[in-house]
Amino acid sequence: MKATKPLLFLLAAACAATVANLYYIQPLLAQVAKTFGIPQARAGYAATATQLGYALGLFFFVPLGDRVEGRGLIVRMTLLAGVFLLAAGFSPSLPLLLVFSFALGAATIVPQLIVPLTAHISKPENRGANIGFVMSGLLIGILLSRVFSGFLGEAFGWRFVFHLMAAVMLAFALLLRFLLPASPARTREPYGKLLASLRPLIQSQPVLREAAVNGFLMFGAFSAFWTSLVFQLSTPVFGMGSREAGLFGLAGIGGALIAPAVGRLADRRGARYTVGIGVLLSSLAYLLFLFAGNTLAGLIAGVILLDLGNQSGQVSNQARIQALSDEMRSRITMVFMVSYFVGGSAGSFLSSQLWGRMGWNGVCLAGGGMMALALLFHFAVYRPPHGENSCLKGSASPCKKAAFHVGKRLLGSAHPFASRHPCQTVFPRPYSYRLIFR
Repeated sequence: MKATKPLLFLLAAACAATVANLYYIQPLLAQVAKTFGIPQARAGYAATATQLGYALGLFFFVPLGDRVEGRGLIVRMTLLAGVFLLAAGFSPSLPLLLVFSFALGAATIVPQLIVPLTAHISKPENRGANIGFVMSGLLIGILLSRVFSGFLGEAFGWRFVFHLMAAVMLAFALLLRFLLPASPARTREPYGKLLASLRPLIQSQPVLREAAVNGFLMFGAFSAFWTSLVFQLSTPVFGMGSREAGLFGLAGIGGALIAPAVGRLADRRGARYTVGIGVLLSSLAYLLFLFAGNTLAGLIAGVILLDLGNQSGQVSNQARIQALSDEMRSRITMVFMVSYFVGGSAGSFLSSQLWGRMGWNGVCLAGGGMMALALLFHFAVYRPPHGENSCLKGSASPCKKAAFHVGKRLLGSAHPFASRHPCQTVFPRPYSYRLIFR
């Protein structure tokens, strides 16, 4: 199977459409609360359930991407996502909505099957470019999903959004079934052995451990904000609803457009340094939310910084881990993304709980606390000793190209991470991380 341009367009579009399933609910939570006559904090459980289901789906299903035929697995999971979208839209009560949201999250693992598949079908010299192209679709899906659901939800109600996207999933399942070539399994290891291999994989890969911890904390803080934003906008201070909450996704795109300014620093210092910039930007966003979160300007400025910081961390970490092993890409992706979305579900849960007790200050406590831990881990726990380097031999080109082409496709200009290997720093010699987790 060859990675042709039409095929890459299809894979990028499938990534955008399926990853959006995880975020439609966020601008609609106030409507869900009103429908079921429940406090807004309880409605936030739906976002938590979706992300927790996604994390468990990654753990149990993504390793199968190394063992079973790829096209069939992708098509089946896309169909399942459509079924659970339809079921969620018909939910007569919050408990059933939580069950179907959890199942929807578990089925929405298609992007994490597509990214390793893209790497597998690409020639070495084009691998980074193709991964970047497909990941740009994933990022666009994340950014625009809230805008889409916010507008449609305001006009037609939250149930309509789920019903419509169920039909979209069916359409993509048919397209993938007839246009995506068959992809044979890459290993014949029993399923149990695939899962058993995860512990030694984690123990042997310090870069993977660092990326997983960073992703947990940064995406937790990111989800804490987006879960409770609609609650803040629905207060008398703002008097807004789902449509306006969705429009904040456009402010996130504005954050992505500032990325070239960060790029000039990343060009000199490497992508681990850029992850650090992302941590700092997300932390600054929460300071804005705390001190200016009752103003529209403060929220918009914070969203731009938060989205820029989160994208910097995610794209850089993804590029780093994809270069670690050809044979275990699906499992490596699974380890990172499980940590990433467990963090997201934790952030959503804490945010909705603390909103019910402390209001917006509670949201800032949840997200800001996670960012404080991210600062500690990045600059202290995982800080490389002076005079040493983390770069892996022979892995610079795919990583570097992946990050560059994500930026090129998404922003239309050179990306912050383009010029160096994502594991590279300014230090000249190889090093081992000083870790507390083994």
